[in-house]
Amino acid sequence: MEVTVKWGGMPGMSFIAQTGSGHLVCMDGAPDGGGQNLAPRPMELLLAGAGACAAYDVVLILRKSGQDVRNCSVQLQADRAETAPKVFTKIQFMFTVIGRDLKTNLVERAIKLSREKYCSASAMLEKTAELVFNYEIIDDLTLSHVSE
Repeated sequence: MEVTVKWGGMPGMSFIAQTGSGHLVCMDGAPDGGGQNLAPRPMELLLAGAGACAAYDVVLILRKSGQDVRNCSVQLQADRAETAPKVFTKIQFMFTVIGRDLKTNLVERAIKLSREKYCSASAMLEKTAELVFNYEIIDDLTLSHVSE
């Protein structure tokens, strides 16, 4: 895996990353650090990557388990150390899994497998942070009746 990160130059603190797969990602710093708040902070993207990694695993595992998963989101809330390096010290993952007749035990199993076996991002972050995983399951049939 390879990524090249280039500084946008004076006067700001923006950076453009080009991934090995050819995609571009912009990042910027906070105004109090010389940035112009034009893009996400690098640590926000690190957190987003952990969430996407875990959600990817959960959806894939549920599909392979024959579950009719229709949507999956994960909200992450992170605490950071007070002093530099301001590593994540606690990260809460809150999954919302939407589907039809989803089995609770299979959703729990998918989240557990992601956490313990498949998600490289959370495995790395677990070295400095306490990880907490929660979930809610919403039946898609209930949603369709509510919107009618």
